Amino acid sequence: MGGGARWGADVRAAVREGGTPGGARFALFAECLLTGVWVLIAALPLVTLLPAFAAGCGHLRRHLAGERCTRREFAAGLREAVRTGLGWSLLWWTGVALLAVDLWVAGSGALPGAVPMAAAAWAGLAVLTVTGLRTAAVRPPGGSWARAAAGALRRTCVTDPGGSALLIGGLAVVAVAAGQQLPLAAPALGCLVACAVAVERRCEARVGQPDGR
Repeated sequence: MGGGARWGADVRAAVREGGTPGGARFALFAECLLTGVWVLIAALPLVTLLPAFAAGCGHLRRHLAGERCTRREFAAGLREAVRTGLGWSLLWWTGVALLAVDLWVAGSGALPGAVPMAAAAWAGLAVLTVTGLRTAAVRPPGGSWARAAAGALRRTCVTDPGGSALLIGGLAVVAVAAGQQLPLAAPALGCLVACAVAVERRCEARVGQPDGR
């Protein structure tokens, strides 16, 4: 944890020497698992899910940059994200709840056109969920949630649908892991945080600096 700077220096040295930083990769994997535990605990009230995810992504970005990344930094990032993004998180949860109601109505067969209604609701739920995660992953500390969300929506649907598909796959892994053994949700969530960071870094390398920065 406190060795983030040392880890970053080791990675850079290994790359310069042409070696494979296997130990650094294992350290990153371990950090992902620990981050998943922290994010899960912070997201237990549910309404804090997006701020917790944002704090987790910020923690892993600092780790990759070789910056200080302890529990204290994670907590500070979480407080800032909750203070500035709780309203946005509530709005996001409202959209998720409305789409869930649409799915329930479509599944009940009470209305005609249940199949297209369900398909539209599933598509909307996927777009809303991925956009929320990408918003949390790309928003810098102190940045605008609305601006980050606008850019995330554009990347989700237009400029980087491949990255969105990767995140949907990550969500499926979290769901399967939690369904098999509930404690596995924490490490799987950490891997999802890492996936979101990797997707945004990949997008930045392909099309330039993401919106919201």
